[in-house]
Amino acid sequence: MDTTEDNTNATIAVTATNPVTPPTAPSATSLADAIERRLHQQREESTAHSSRYSAFDQDHEKRQEFRRLIEPGILRRNPKHITTEALRILVKLSDNIIEHPDDTKYYKFKPTNEKIKTYLVDPKGTLEYAVALGFRPEVENFQPFYVFQKRFLNDLKIGNAIIREMLEIEDAKQLQQEKARAEEKAAREAVKDKVKQAFMDDRKSTASRLEREAIAREAKGSLKPTSPPPARATRAARIPGSGQTLTGEVVPETPPPHSGHHTADDEDAEEDDEDEE
Repeated sequence: MDTTEDNTNATIAVTATNPVTPPTAPSATSLADAIERRLHQQREESTAHSSRYSAFDQDHEKRQEFRRLIEPGILRRNPKHITTEALRILVKLSDNIIEHPDDTKYYKFKPTNEKIKTYLVDPKGTLEYAVALGFRPEVENFQPFYVFQKRFLNDLKIGNAIIREMLEIEDAKQLQQEKARAEEKAAREAVKDKVKQAFMDDRKSTASRLEREAIAREAKGSLKPTSPPPARATRAARIPGSGQTLTGEVVPETPPPHSGHHTADDEDAEEDDEDEE
């Protein structure tokens, strides 16, 4: 009993020494600071978002300009093989500058070069695209060049991306056309093979039918009976004398054979007798 009272007294003493403090509500100052931090974060996110849209809008206009220079500026005004090679050359020129921005040897090209003249100078719209990328005509040592101006580096990057975009579209079209041509050719070949097979089947059928008919004719000929030669007609001999038939008809007397009178029948009979001898 004394032990229980001692424990109770000890618990009361500890509680009195360390009283439990209730949770305190946040102060107005801390709430204001939290709100201010949140508003500041939102303003930063909004500013970044707005700057991204602003950059997109500026690049959008430039991208549209480059797209119009390619289509219809280049693609509709030149043969396909010329436009494809011209765009690849423009990509190569711009790639060299993007990859080596401090190496000025990649900053210029000579319009009198045979390949450059064929694919950039002579076709319609290709040299205009090079100018839009940032290349400007200059003369060095009495030689004409197109030299890139570094201040147009951003335009060069945008124009490079648009060329790649257009080449991907054209390559996809080319693959689709090649696939369509291959399918059309396969269909024609299938029809030819079908006609050829039908012809061969018809020939085999005809040959088989003719063979069966020949066999049938041979079999029919072997079964046909052989007919004996026709019998020789014999003339009935006449008996001399006269008489009367059962019906009462009187038969006149015929002269005896070898009498002095020869009829045509007797001559025929004699001829037959001679033939028999």
